[in-house]
Amino acid sequence: MADSTLWWLLAGGAVAAELLTGTFYLLLLALGAAAGALAAHAGGGLATQLVAAAVVGGGGVAVWHAVRRRGPAGAGENTNLNLDAGEPVHIDAWGADNTATVRYRGTVWIAVPAGGVPGGTGAHRVREVSGSRLVVEKI
Repeated sequence: MADSTLWWLLAGGAVAAELLTGTFYLLLLALGAAAGALAAHAGGGLATQLVAAAVVGGGGVAVWHAVRRRGPAGAGENTNLNLDAGEPVHIDAWGADNTATVRYRGTVWIAVPAGGVPGGTGAHRVREVSGSRLVVEKI
């Protein structure tokens, strides 16, 4: 069996595994295997094929990991990504631990002040959602 055939089978297997697991990294490794197959079609030796696969696949994984690690800046306060940002809530009282219980969207939420210190009771605005807590600021 030709080297390029083995590389194409490896690339197909990585794509199939990605479809089963949903791991984007496997697609990048499949691209690396495709680069190895193209190097085999070009007549490169085994060392050239392995280097091509490692550079493309490993480089793609490293770049994607760096991009994902950075993440979106300020996604919690971005009203295009977080539809709760800017919505009003009413706070009756703050607890000793600087949290309050509020009804919002038909359920009970824990609210925390944006600056760390409660600004009083009354109307507040949701600044962001942090996990299962609403970060609020006084209106």
